[in-house]
Amino acid sequence: MRQDPDFSIPRLGECRIPSPMSGVRFTTDDDRVLYPATLSEMRRSMHAGAEPPSMECAGPRQTLFFDPSKLACGIVTCGGLCPGLNDTIRAIVLSLHHHYGVKTVYGFRFGYEGLVRSSRHAPLQLTPDAVNRIHAAGGSVLGSSRGPQDPAEMVAMLQELRIGILFTIGGDGTLRGAQAISAEVARRGAAISVIGVPKTIDNDVSFVQKTFGFETAVTEARRATAAAHAEAEGARNGIGLVKLMGRDSGFIAAYCVLVDGHVNFCLVPEVPFTLDRFLNELAGRLERRRHALIVVAEGAGQDLVRRDQERDASGNVRHGDIGVFLRDAIIRHFKQAGLEINLKYIDPSYAIRCVPATAHDSAFCLLLGHAAVHAGMTGRTNMLVGFWNHQFTHLPIALAVSQRKTIDPDGALWSSVLASTGQPPNMAGVPAAAGAGWQDVRT
Repeated sequence: MRQDPDFSIPRLGECRIPSPMSGVRFTTDDDRVLYPATLSEMRRSMHAGAEPPSMECAGPRQTLFFDPSKLACGIVTCGGLCPGLNDTIRAIVLSLHHHYGVKTVYGFRFGYEGLVRSSRHAPLQLTPDAVNRIHAAGGSVLGSSRGPQDPAEMVAMLQELRIGILFTIGGDGTLRGAQAISAEVARRGAAISVIGVPKTIDNDVSFVQKTFGFETAVTEARRATAAAHAEAEGARNGIGLVKLMGRDSGFIAAYCVLVDGHVNFCLVPEVPFTLDRFLNELAGRLERRRHALIVVAEGAGQDLVRRDQERDASGNVRHGDIGVFLRDAIIRHFKQAGLEINLKYIDPSYAIRCVPATAHDSAFCLLLGHAAVHAGMTGRTNMLVGFWNHQFTHLPIALAVSQRKTIDPDGALWSSVLASTGQPPNMAGVPAAAGAGWQDVRT
């Protein structure tokens, strides 16, 4: 029998303190967001006499676990930089101060290192004045780092500073760290809430519809693909090749196809391809149109360039550079074929992740920050604030890190990418006649 996800959220205790907020719509614990998005999914998920699986709605509650007048909080940002980090920090600080009257908020420097005394990173005092204008800048005013720290040392610092709520802003590795901190807090019997805010421009957190920074990343990536397309059109047998972020999930590349409208090939980690088949299809495209635009996610084609399982500080396998590999392979292939090409290679990866958030992403960060504060004030813990079926939700960290969200090669998104590019649905086979699978839907 299929097992439904467990969306129950741990709590530190009963909420008995009246909220100081007024004039707002309070959310009740009975307010739920359905996990199934369609009727057919709901029918599959329901057992005899059972309700369909659902998540808690995020939002302010009428009663709190923590007394705001006695509360100190902490914020930490970890992992790679991402548009919207400063917006989220600012939203949390302002919500704590103006919604609840919390006076003491610490910002821990350089990721989880800032929670370890031996690192000697003194925490910052985050006040409304200190964060007033930070949302206009990219990056994180707190800095960031990768890699785990000793949970016992981190919890010891939290207890020393009398912190009741720790807000952790980061991706998969950060959430696993938050999970370890929660376990150590529980082992000590301490009353410390740990609330995650999912951050990844790759949009690859499970059970979360969208993460902040993703929309900004796609918007900025479009600048690169537009430039590459102009270069390709401006030369005989012009080829634009753009490498975008996406270690294990190709969402940025896929959505760049949909917003740009000029991409002819989209290569993502979820859909394998062979070099020979790809080059053969590219030759067919040039024969017909005399130019081509290619977008490749950084994690695509790793069977062609994979290194010896070397890992970074977060435990991620270090990928080989598929962009440079394809650039060189394309140049070599057409040189051997005696066809002159003009290839322009663009890799905007780190420029994209450091820009300020777009207006919509900035608003999204504000609402996520508010939802995180409301959840923490009620003593919920070992959870993150998410977004599902266009509603803000509470999600157990254990579910979020249980697997990585990826593009379904048989799903609607990838079908739309294929319809937009016209590329063959299968480029993992042996080469057909040049361009035989090409539909020429793009000029």
